[in-house]
Formats: sequence, structure tokens, C-alpha cells
Amino acid sequence: MQAVQRKPARKIGGQIGLSLFTVLFVLMIVAPFVWLLLAAFKSGKELYSMPVQILPSSFSLQNFKDAFTVQPLTNYIVNSIVVAVVSTLLIIIIASLVSFALARTQIKGKRVVLLMLLSISLLPPVTILNPIYLMMSNLRMMNTTLGLALVLVAIELPTAAWYLMSFFQTIPDALEESAMIDGANVVTIFCRILMPLVAPGVFTVSIMTFIAVWNNYLFASVLNPSKKARTVTVALTMYAGETTTPWNTIAAAAIVACVPLVIMVLICQRRIVSGMVDGAVKG
Repeated sequence: MQAVQRKPARKIGGQIGLSLFTVLFVLMIVAPFVWLLLAAFKSGKELYSMPVQILPSSFSLQNFKDAFTVQPLTNYIVNSIVVAVVSTLLIIIIASLVSFALARTQIKGKRVVLLMLLSISLLPPVTILNPIYLMMSNLRMMNTTLGLALVLVAIELPTAAWYLMSFFQTIPDALEESAMIDGANVVTIFCRILMPLVAPGVFTVSIMTFIAVWNNYLFASVLNPSKKARTVTVALTMYAGETTTPWNTIAAAAIVACVPLVIMVLICQRRIVSGMVDGAVKG
């Protein structure tokens, strides 16, 4: 009888512990963003007041106005959108072809290629910064949108190809064999049969790639340092003056920089989750 009574008590205790852990975990993630949002509406005096003033006295949009007047934030956002869109499109096209070839062909050294892809994706970006800088300088592609987009394609392509390959491996070979019997060539099979089937995975990888490219700071700050070609992540560091740092204005600019990503994720969250679940279950 005691064992029977302890079992529900342990189960309830485990559920309570899991719930508390989940709440604490969510608070740890959400708290910085809430503080950033509140700081975007505070004045400089309220931001440094002691004791700490959590809520602003008035929700003024002055910091957001300063974010666009002190720096040409709109131009930086446009630059980031162009770089992210171009990079994502090139990465998805190339990664789809690469992952299809690796998943469907039996070639010598296939495992070596896969290990190279994984190794490149795990390589710290700072280790290849110097040769990339010299190469782009010699090609006269510094401070260009295309130059930065091509570099980010090379950086993010291995990871995208690795993810997409697992989706292609879930499709049975019988579908391709049936299509070949009906007279379809490789291009037709890839475009009309396989790509629609791996569309959830492609969509998920596209969103993840877009976010990674958008948030890139290291290569954007080194390869596009000029004011005309600067991206929004680099622009956030340009608000600091020689003697003061307007953190409330920087917070407002950071909120504006996050808006496109937040909107995109909220709109596409169902497809992102379904794509990740399909890849985890089937892969």
C-alpha cells in the first residue's frame, strides 16, 4: 500500500519540478528581451537611476526617432535584407543540389566529404577571417553587398547541406525508379518529385539560414566597414560616442533590427516546427 501511495506522490513531485524548471528556463530567455524593450522607452536618467526603475515613466518614442536620425538605420536594414535574401537563395539552391548528390549517389570518399562538411561547419569563423579578407581585397569586392553575400554563402553552406541531406535520405528510392521507368530524367525527378517532398525541410533550413546570415557580425564588420555598405548588426555599434554610450537609443535600434526576424518567425512558426519534427523523426 505504501508503494502504491508513493508512486503518485513521486509523479506529482516530478511534474512540479519539471514545471518549475520550464518556468525558470523561459524567464531566463525572455527576461533580456523584456529588459531591452523597456530600456528602449526609458530616458538616459531613468536608465541609470538608483534604485533601478523597471518601468519607464512614459512610453515615449523619442529613442526610436533618435535611432533613425543619429544613424541611417533604414539603409542598414535594407543592406541586411539584400545580403540575407541573396545569401539564403544561393545557399538553398546549392545545398539542395549537394545534399541530393550526396544522398543518392554512391561515390568513393563520400564519408570524407561528409566529415569535411561537418568539420567546416564547426570551424571557428575567426580562423578563416584573414585569408577571406585578403581574397576579397584582391578581388576588389570589399564594401559590396555581393561580396559579403558570397562569403556568407561559403560559411553557411556546409551546415545547410548537412541538414538537407537527412531529408533527401528519408525519401525511398522506389519513387525515383518508378519515375525513371516512366521516362523522367534526373532534372525532372529532382524538381518535380523530390523537391516538393522535402519542401518542409527546405523551408526550415531557409529560415534558419536567413537568421544566421542576418545576425552575422564578424564578417560584416570586417568586409563591409563603410557607412554605405554597413549592415544593421554592425550599425548597432556605431551609436556609441567618445564619452557617452546612449544605451536607450541602442536598445531602440536593436528592437527595430529584431522586428523583421520576429515577424518572419511568427508567420512561419508552424512550418518551421513541422520541418524540424519531420527531419528529427524521419532522419
